[in-house]
Amino acid sequence: MKLNWKTRSTKYILQDKWISLRADSCIMPDGKIIEPYYVLEYPDWINIVPLTPDNEVIFTKQYRHGIKQTILEIPCGAIEPSDNSPADAAKRELLEETGYSSDDLIELCKLSPNPANHTNTTHCFLARNAIKNSKQNLDPTEQIEIQKIPLPEVISLLKSNRIQQTLHVSALFYALEYLKEIKP
Repeated sequence: MKLNWKTRSTKYILQDKWISLRADSCIMPDGKIIEPYYVLEYPDWINIVPLTPDNEVIFTKQYRHGIKQTILEIPCGAIEPSDNSPADAAKRELLEETGYSSDDLIELCKLSPNPANHTNTTHCFLARNAIKNSKQNLDPTEQIEIQKIPLPEVISLLKSNRIQQTLHVSALFYALEYLKEIKP
């Protein structure tokens, strides 16, 4: 059975540096026409699970206007055109948001934030032996507080639903599995 849709036409409703919204006219394999089908175009993103030599995960705490809450997250951001690779973007974002760096970067997974209507991919990294070697270099819209949390406490945070960002939960899961912290 063929399941892929075909795009008949596309109309952009909004085009911006960080997000574009388009309305597609689609035809399903059975001939049904779906219009408009809204698609959000974002640049690819990165998430980093930074781990210090003392086995502490470096978290960021910041306000997120979409849910109007200050929440605990891992360092993250968009891959910018000046980045040569997702790994370069991860190193840049880690340094900018936290002042920490790592020469031991491992790509854990690639995820689709919302395959129904988002075009981008999120690249998740583990940054082992992260050390503080500079001040934060935040964007004008960022106010970030740093928290270092021992690895065993991270599992408790996850179990008690204290980390709300879905893609960050996924990255932490992959990091914990890589580090063999998840027990069968």
